[in-house]
Amino acid sequence: HATTIEEITHLGNQLTIPVIDDLGSGCFLNTADYGLAPEPMVQQTVAAGAGLICFSGDKLLGGPQAGIIVGKKELVDRCKKHPLARAVRTDKTRIAGLSATLLHYLKGEATTTIPIWRMIAATPEELGKRAEAWAEALGDKADVIDGESMVGGGSLPGETQPTKLVTFGSHGKLSASTVQAIAGKLRNRSEMPVVGRISDGMLIFDPRSVLPEDDDVMIQVLKETAADLL
Repeated sequence: HATTIEEITHLGNQLTIPVIDDLGSGCFLNTADYGLAPEPMVQQTVAAGAGLICFSGDKLLGGPQAGIIVGKKELVDRCKKHPLARAVRTDKTRIAGLSATLLHYLKGEATTTIPIWRMIAATPEELGKRAEAWAEALGDKADVIDGESMVGGGSLPGETQPTKLVTFGSHGKLSASTVQAIAGKLRNRSEMPVVGRISDGMLIFDPRSVLPEDDDVMIQVLKETAADLL
């Protein structure tokens, strides 16, 4: 049995010891709804009565990089008075970014506006249509195959989602040196570098990692780079 935050806070209340929960990811949506392992959500820990909850402003929250502390007023006030609070206080630009991000959650539009959640919420059907469009534009050197998207980061290590991948060089269509050359040229672009991964002699791109409004630019970059080297 894994001890729950409710059990820990109950014990803390009995012993008059404040409970601090370091959540890390700052998750506000149920990851299990998207075929991923359940990730503790901020609102669950708040409801459980933890004294302080620490989490990131980026990661699964999807805002600018920052550290956030919420909890009981008297404990938060003590944190604010600590000498380190001034040294690590955030700036107005990050506060503006966090405010904009959190408003998307309040409006119920996180999965259609916040990039990380747009990517997580993308369905295999949507990704398949985009992958086919990429491959068609790139010609006979490109193929579409089944694959897995790695959510990664410090939030969901090892967790994957089904996706469709666009590949260069599958079935021996390109030499290993050509695949490496295309990958290198894409990475080293002065404007909008594109980073793919090489596996089994193929250069692979996952549409889940590119927002739909960037598809046209992505296709154009791939076509130009491939044309220079093929």
